[in-house]
Amino acid sequence: MSISLDKLKALRKQAGHAEKPAPAAPVAMPVAVNTEAKAVIAPGSSPASDAVSASRPKPLPQRRETPAAREDSAFDWVEDIQHKPTAPVRRAQDGDALRRLLATRNRAVAPSLRAERNGPVDRDLPGTEIAPGLHLIEAFLPQAIPTQPLSLAFSKRPDDVVQPQNVLFFDTETTGLAGGTGTRAFMIGAADWYQDSARGEGLRVRQLLMSTMSAESAMLAVFSGWLSASTVLSSYNGRSYDSPLLKTRYRLARRGDPISVLDHVDLLYPTRRRYRGTWENCRLATIERNLLQIAREDDLPGSEAPAAWLGYLRGGSARNLRRVGEHNHQDVVTLAQLFLRLVQAEADERAELALLPEN
Repeated sequence: MSISLDKLKALRKQAGHAEKPAPAAPVAMPVAVNTEAKAVIAPGSSPASDAVSASRPKPLPQRRETPAAREDSAFDWVEDIQHKPTAPVRRAQDGDALRRLLATRNRAVAPSLRAERNGPVDRDLPGTEIAPGLHLIEAFLPQAIPTQPLSLAFSKRPDDVVQPQNVLFFDTETTGLAGGTGTRAFMIGAADWYQDSARGEGLRVRQLLMSTMSAESAMLAVFSGWLSASTVLSSYNGRSYDSPLLKTRYRLARRGDPISVLDHVDLLYPTRRRYRGTWENCRLATIERNLLQIAREDDLPGSEAPAAWLGYLRGGSARNLRRVGEHNHQDVVTLAQLFLRLVQAEADERAELALLPEN
């Protein structure tokens, strides 16, 4: 028995089935087959052009736009071109940035973590806090003060003399050796011959140490109070480094410069003239070891001073910062001894020349 198509549709409709649209029949286009080239040739085209088209890579299928596809990342289209996912790459980059951020944070909190594990960190600084974040360290070394004015002939100033109590030996410890406006002195050490009614006469050593950045203005004010119109500064390479650095800090702090108007005797240049070639170099540590017979113990090199101070500011131990203070203390004491040695060496040389017979 046969049933018509219309009746079949009516029966399906009565049974409750929705009518499905019939798929559109593909439109067949006549093509010609080139059996020699074994390629399909569309009407109106040449075999040569079709051969070139056949050799070209087939275009990648376009991605169908669906609601789910629209919710995907805007970078997912790279997967179709490069055949590799990009989302994991982005997650790796984000992970690297997060690790860098955590590393920076860990460096900042490392001292506190060490304190929690190993007990409290040693934060004790020597001296007395005379202003917020500014410590004054004082020492007194009993010794005889020269009774006669000191000649500056060793510094190519044969007619100049200076009173011993007017000489101020100074040295700085800074945040770097490059200089410039970004470098600051976190410690200033000074020594002078002083007579005290209680302790007698000797070499007085005073040091100013900053434990915070904000204490710089107070430190500069205190140091300027140690200077007077009769002060003669003395240093080792201070004319080229320490003095210009302090002048810059005074200008940046909007304070008057008390250093430029003072006389300055730099001991580096007369030391070089007299002892060049005698030892391997003319660094202060070399001169004091070979000329003054001074041997330092557990000395912290000056190159490590910036790290010691910055480490303390970040919450680290004060041990190395105390060693910086000891290094600075010895520097200014050495300057006083070297000054006297150069004065004596120049006097001995002149006395020997005076004994030579005149030709």
